[in-house]
Amino acid sequence: MIKIDKLFVKTKSKVLVDISFDIERSTALVGQSGSGKSLSLKAIMGLLPSTLEHIVDIDAPFTLQRGKSLSFIPQNPFTALSPLTKISKQFFASEDEVAKLFSMLELDMSLYNKYPPNLSGGQLQRVVTAMALINKPKLLLLDEPTTALDSKLKDEIIKIIAKFQKELGFYMLFVTHEVALASKICDKMVVLKEGKVVESGASSEILNNPKDSYSKLLIESSFANREFRK
Repeated sequence: MIKIDKLFVKTKSKVLVDISFDIERSTALVGQSGSGKSLSLKAIMGLLPSTLEHIVDIDAPFTLQRGKSLSFIPQNPFTALSPLTKISKQFFASEDEVAKLFSMLELDMSLYNKYPPNLSGGQLQRVVTAMALINKPKLLLLDEPTTALDSKLKDEIIKIIAKFQKELGFYMLFVTHEVALASKICDKMVVLKEGKVVESGASSEILNNPKDSYSKLLIESSFANREFRK
């Protein structure tokens, strides 16, 4: 387990995030836009601007090092890569290593020497996922990784990530505003509102018995016209 003992971010006049929670094997950080989800990820990665006052106190069973033990899958695959550089030049790994991951992600190696604009959204998201997994991270952070995809591609990417999580055994913190999506991949859920944790626990428990009105609102919004309680 990874313990976020203190994650605090503020401007000169306003506290943006003040939370603590545990990251279990698959944990979702859910909330509406502006709740502090992405800001929390940036704090964990050490990517906050110097203009923000922050405290990040993390107790992990390994050293967190971005690009090695810590990897990140961004929100939009269309802007995550340089459009003027071939895919092959954006991987810091051997072609053999990339080929193994491409095979697991059902990507043809012919894409390896293409430019990002020549790939579809689903292909780009798989490539970005391969880049995040190439160093076999111990903690994977995901910032709304399916926002730019249609519902079919969302499900495909979620299944792929869940498969890799089980096979490689990394910890995962999945940030999303979609409770329905989070429930498909994460056993634990942390609900964030205006930079504060309002509820946390097993995903199934929160879905079926939310204790906070804000959690109920998120669930109703995410599961509109869907059957989810089984």
